[in-house]
Amino acid sequence: MDGEFVINSEQKLANGWYSRLEFKLGVASIKQLPDDSGSEVAFAGRSNVGKSSVINKMTNRRGLARISKSPGRTRELNYFSYDENTHIVDLPGYGYAKVNTEMRDIWAKLLESYLRERQSLRGVFLIIDIRHPMGKFDQMMLNYCQTCELPLHILLNKSDKLSKNAGNKVMAGVRRELTGIDASLQLFSALKGIGLDEARQKLADWLYHSE
Repeated sequence: MDGEFVINSEQKLANGWYSRLEFKLGVASIKQLPDDSGSEVAFAGRSNVGKSSVINKMTNRRGLARISKSPGRTRELNYFSYDENTHIVDLPGYGYAKVNTEMRDIWAKLLESYLRERQSLRGVFLIIDIRHPMGKFDQMMLNYCQTCELPLHILLNKSDKLSKNAGNKVMAGVRRELTGIDASLQLFSALKGIGLDEARQKLADWLYHSE
């Protein structure tokens, strides 16, 4: 059953609002970005953490974000739009991509420019495999978000692979690394739906909350 998503005390979203997101465009350079207006939320993560599965689960759209058997296939910033002013953005997950150093440098520069300069960016979902937390890419994203003063929400994905006690221990360890950073975190499972309503509420808060 869909949860009820409250933006503020006077505004509620209709059930199933997240299912209206559709692919809009792929962006390979800063010049290709759409107008910097409205609100958008980015999804980041190493290329083997199930980021596409998370997006598909949160939007209730099985094939919205492409899932590949080969990690690192996302080559662009992929925009999915609710309307002309509301988007989520799938960032390249290049941690294990089999590409040359030049291409990795291009991705890194694109990612850094996007995070630093995008005024409509309301927050970042960082997807982490709960069994392998806080790798180099995760630390890099923490640093980017802290430097750019971007709110961060961490999904410890694949939490179904651990016991509840083990999952809570990992979450406590990650929380200790977030001291001084504007970040929240939760357990999540794209396979089992653990934490789904909580994640959707965070997405709704960022996309639709009026400042």
